[in-house]
Amino acid sequence: MAYSVEFFPPKNAAGEERLRETLRVLKPLKPEFASVTYGAGGSTRELTYATVAMIRQDYDLEAVPHLSCIGSTEDGIREILESYRALGIQKIVALRGDLPEGMTNPGYFEYAADLVAFIHQFGGFEIYVAGYPEIHPRAVSAPDDIQHLVEKVQAGADSIITQYFYNPDAYWQLRDDLQKRGIDVPIIVGVMPITNFEQITRFSAMCGAELPQYLRRRMEAYGDDLQSQIQFGIELLSRQCEHLLAQGAPSLHFYTLNQHEATAAIWQNLGR
Repeated sequence: MAYSVEFFPPKNAAGEERLRETLRVLKPLKPEFASVTYGAGGSTRELTYATVAMIRQDYDLEAVPHLSCIGSTEDGIREILESYRALGIQKIVALRGDLPEGMTNPGYFEYAADLVAFIHQFGGFEIYVAGYPEIHPRAVSAPDDIQHLVEKVQAGADSIITQYFYNPDAYWQLRDDLQKRGIDVPIIVGVMPITNFEQITRFSAMCGAELPQYLRRRMEAYGDDLQSQIQFGIELLSRQCEHLLAQGAPSLHFYTLNQHEATAAIWQNLGR
């Protein structure tokens, strides 16, 4: 059983030092890989590349860049893939991405499945894609959202990384929906540690993740006591992850927000 972590590219020296400290703490816990996010419309293209290179070269960890296709050209994506191939990168997280404000034309690649097919034809990369157990917030319907995920796998995706969730039943429903459509690739559990509930509430409103009533009420009772929020979140997610792994989930992917405390604590609670 393995776990992986996700980072975002730091934008200044203080952010880079915080990320390096997180890498120093998490590396001994032996994550399978570290993925690096990619801004809307390629807005962090150079920063993503630099962060991937730093993780690979300075920490000897497998680095996995995110790559979104909105606003991209065929030649532009090919150039990025060639640069990552030259760096020795072997895995890519392929995403559609969001339209930046003011952009109306998605460009050459309209859907994530189009990008997956292009990377698959380019060759040489293991491809991860995103899945939404609680349905993408802009999906036309639940069946339509599942069908888009099926199409990404049929286009060449090797594994799915889920959006985070706090309702394990949603994960099993996604797995069952895919299996009914003949899809049986690994579905990696996305885990968002709770380090600031107000922040998690904002994130969840944007990405469509449900915050169960019991979780809201417990966190509201803690008020501004962030340490109690963090401790309760660690206990909750440790139990949830243990249950998911015991029932057959293949691995965990931690959305670290470039912090190490909660991720390390959950992983250590699992006794891995």
